[in-house]
Amino acid sequence: MTDDWLPDLDPASGAKYTVIADALAAAIDRGTLPGGARLPPQRDLAARLGVDLTTVTRAYDAARRRGLIEARGRAGSFVRAPQRVEIADLARVDTGMNLPPELPGGLLARTIAETVGSLLLDASPLRLQYQAMGGSAEDRAAGVRFLDAMGLPAEADQLILAAGGQNALHAILSNTLLPGYAVLCRRFVYSGFRALAQRIGIRLVGLDRLDAASIAAACAADPRIRAIYLVPTNDNPTAETLDEDARRAIAATAIRYHLQVIEDDAYGPLAVAPLAPVAVHAPDHSWHIASASKIISPALRVAFVRAPNVAAAVQLAMQIHQTAVMPPPLNAAMLSRWIDDGTAMRLIAAMRDEASRRQALAASLLDGLDFTAHPQGYHLWLRLPGAIAPNDLADAMRPTGLSVMPADRFSVDGAPANAIRVSLGGLADDDQLIRALRILRGHAGAAI
Repeated sequence: MTDDWLPDLDPASGAKYTVIADALAAAIDRGTLPGGARLPPQRDLAARLGVDLTTVTRAYDAARRRGLIEARGRAGSFVRAPQRVEIADLARVDTGMNLPPELPGGLLARTIAETVGSLLLDASPLRLQYQAMGGSAEDRAAGVRFLDAMGLPAEADQLILAAGGQNALHAILSNTLLPGYAVLCRRFVYSGFRALAQRIGIRLVGLDRLDAASIAAACAADPRIRAIYLVPTNDNPTAETLDEDARRAIAATAIRYHLQVIEDDAYGPLAVAPLAPVAVHAPDHSWHIASASKIISPALRVAFVRAPNVAAAVQLAMQIHQTAVMPPPLNAAMLSRWIDDGTAMRLIAAMRDEASRRQALAASLLDGLDFTAHPQGYHLWLRLPGAIAPNDLADAMRPTGLSVMPADRFSVDGAPANAIRVSLGGLADDDQLIRALRILRGHAGAAI
């Protein structure tokens, strides 16, 4: 029993039971109260704090609703042990998704539990109904505030909610491009975008360098090019980031050649110093997608899409309604509340810290290998010695749970490349991540 645990109520403000519950959550986060620890009996804790038994009872009830503790009858109350389910175990068939890491201390799960309970009690019953096409006014206003914080001005009438980034990409491609048209992108591109282009009948033109000169040359050679697809920060899979000058130059080239820019900014907010999106420099030519899935959790199937203008936004809303109808209303309501009360930025900061820590581990363990990584990213792009076949290495790494995808999964033109994308987010603890990276180092380093 953790008899010595005693929260400090002296500087506290607000209801004492809430202060006790918050102190309990903080102690669990710090590891002061580990999973399985038995808490002091309510009557004992009340006496030591000098408060009514009812106050401690309410505090324990609040902590239980948050998923922090569990009651076991006469045995007392215990800190819930974290569930160590490996994300990689949930889907043994690797879909190639770049998984975000699990936040320590069950922070995300607790935050979701608290918010859902609060929403169901406080929000209008209309929150659980079908929403207006394109998203409710409340959710679109939250999206405007989020984009504004990222440096991208938007009007509510030109912002649409989609059921995640993939749904947004599907709607944009279907609504704006005809089969046979071409889209410029990097030679290695997000596999989900490549699959959508194939499904719709849009041709992808891969560029070794996504810069103004390459875009201009491609447009001069191919009159059917209509758009540019890019991930501006921490590209998936190459981990490259466009600097400010490159963003301005690409925007100017898009305007010059009347191209639409499809800006999939899945990772931008994770950067310590986010750069202004390309859409800032070509607002009338850009579709900007800001999804919650990578920066907070895939459980939030919500993306904000800033269209080039109001008419385009209306058309996009109709397209989304025909496919996904709408993002899950409870997801949208939760994200809006988090944007308004600051929780979204706190969760993004926690994800940023965890990603940075994992990248530091990878940089240390893979030192000497040839790879590109963003310091706040979930993945790295590892170029292999010629003696190693990427597909063979991916097969060899599968038992470790570390997601390793060969370059051909991302290739636009099918040309082989001796590289792999390594995702660092799928393993739940450091021991397994370190072990997997050491095994990867052993395979890749043996041929150097």
